[in-house]
Amino acid sequence: MEKQLDYDSVSNKLSQHGIVVDGAEVHGILCGMLCGGMSLTDQKWLSALSDTVNQGENFNDATTYLLNTLFNQTCQQLLEPEFALQLMLPDDQAPINDRGEALINWVHGFMLGFGLHQQDLMQCSADVKEALEDFADIARMEEPMDADEESERALFEVMEYVKISAILCFSELGQSLLDDQQDKPSVH
Repeated sequence: MEKQLDYDSVSNKLSQHGIVVDGAEVHGILCGMLCGGMSLTDQKWLSALSDTVNQGENFNDATTYLLNTLFNQTCQQLLEPEFALQLMLPDDQAPINDRGEALINWVHGFMLGFGLHQQDLMQCSADVKEALEDFADIARMEEPMDADEESERALFEVMEYVKISAILCFSELGQSLLDDQQDKPSVH
């Protein structure tokens, strides 16, 4: 199996290619699009990503390959039955404020991607609406955290909540590969 991409390698490669967002935000956008109802086989995600993070410019081949790999990895994680989604964030050895900032970037990205594919929140469950309201609150957090055990525990809990909430959105609004097979256009 292909090695899982990580925050540092994706962020570094994006930066090398002139993309101004980090791996957390790009991963958040992809998750948001998928959890907001974008079909797993919809190939328009790459141009939507180009519009949002690259001023509408096409990505070079290396970046396109990286983003395709990340997209496929994300789809695979969302389809796993055991809550396999891994938020693309710095590892636990990174300073707590770097991890907190990356989580905020991930949530920003998720909300952007979600909004691209889900404008009708009336059809969403109360749980999804609450999760999105909580995401909006998380996105506005800007208090620096202390590097102590209590802050570590709080950040871990928020990260787990974000992960479970994203999975909830996907299970309610995301489309499975089976749905894609049944949605062949009919000829009238």
